[in-house]
Amino acid sequence: MTSENKASDNRAGETKAGENKTGGWTIGFDGDDTLWHNESIFSMTQDKFRAMLGEDLAADGDRRLLDTERGNLGLFGYGIKGFILSMIETAIEVTDGRIEARDIQAMIEAGKAMLRHPVELLDGVAETVEYLSHSHRLVLVTKGDLFDQESKIARSGLAEMFDAIEIVSEKDPATYRRVLTRHGIAPERFLMVGNSVRSDILPVLEIGGRAVHVPYHITWAHEHVEPPEQGYERIDGMAELTGIVHGLGH
Repeated sequence: MTSENKASDNRAGETKAGENKTGGWTIGFDGDDTLWHNESIFSMTQDKFRAMLGEDLAADGDRRLLDTERGNLGLFGYGIKGFILSMIETAIEVTDGRIEARDIQAMIEAGKAMLRHPVELLDGVAETVEYLSHSHRLVLVTKGDLFDQESKIARSGLAEMFDAIEIVSEKDPATYRRVLTRHGIAPERFLMVGNSVRSDILPVLEIGGRAVHVPYHITWAHEHVEPPEQGYERIDGMAELTGIVHGLGH
């Protein structure tokens, strides 16, 4: 398991248990909302945030929370901890400092509950990842808080199916280039699978890779961008991925 600030274990060039992987392609997978549920947990917590603010402040609270989250990304990065800190900051601002200590405590407890939430795989994920792991090199490329992502990966039961795991602070073309270079992967032989057009599709296409978009039913507003007109595949569920991979050839 590697991160942008940790030394790579370089497992992408190895095969598991001596298996002969002849697929010729390396398949990258996003984690949150591609392999397991994530944004729905944030959404439920934000519902509680709205209820705490009350009807008069809730609408403005949503807008200001998003602005605060975006402004804090450079300090806190992505993930639950930054989200909770941004909620507390927003609540203080929209209430002109009148937020009560018990409400701040409730937000902290909500964050702890999010961190403890069971990892729930999306339909078809376990079977698809296990099947492809026998014939292709698989790399998990996920962004967010290092501790939280490591915990979710371990609890997902999928870790041993990946040849390499990369936890990154951002998903942009430069990050993907570093990951592929580190593991000796040619961009033109790399297929990325993810739910975010902004993070999983556009930057991979820019560096010459291929991509598959598998939308999740909720998308964080920060990740909203217009999808490209062509150059990638779109599927409705992970079970459809094997057909696309088979069509890649060797």
